[in-house]
Amino acid sequence: MTEYSEAFKANMVKKMLVPGGPTATALSAKTGISQSTLWRWQRDARERGMSDAKPSARSARRPSEWKPGEKLRILAETDGLEGEELGVILRREGLHEADLAEWRQAAFAALGGATKAAAGGSEGRRVRELEKQLRRKDKALAEAAALLVLQKKVQAIWGDEDDDTNKEPDK
Repeated sequence: MTEYSEAFKANMVKKMLVPGGPTATALSAKTGISQSTLWRWQRDARERGMSDAKPSARSARRPSEWKPGEKLRILAETDGLEGEELGVILRREGLHEADLAEWRQAAFAALGGATKAAAGGSEGRRVRELEKQLRRKDKALAEAAALLVLQKKVQAIWGDEDDDTNKEPDK
């Protein structure tokens, strides 16, 4: 088994991380170093804190597994970036632009919700109460409309005849 220096390993990892650079498969074919070894070097570099070490497909985290602090860090880092600059960060972190947009929307919603609640919590309470009253009145109106429809159907079936049940029988 061949031993490689840390400098050589770091150089190979840097080659894989360059935007548009070779994949582990291509670099393996070019250098003769096994693909799994290159992936392991990349994983080890990432675990040591090498900031440019992108996750491999196997070890990439789902966006739902990110902690809030990490999400905020990425949002701050990508704020105002477009095109290639944004693409480099997204590839490095193993994210999609849709994930970033979702996180940004959630952050704005949370910040907007926090300021509204602090500014006027009673306003939200009043809106909920009015909506509750509106639903109750809509139900009552629907019930009254149904009763009117039924009353018209009864009149259509039975006509305008008076009820004969209260009269005394003829003798």
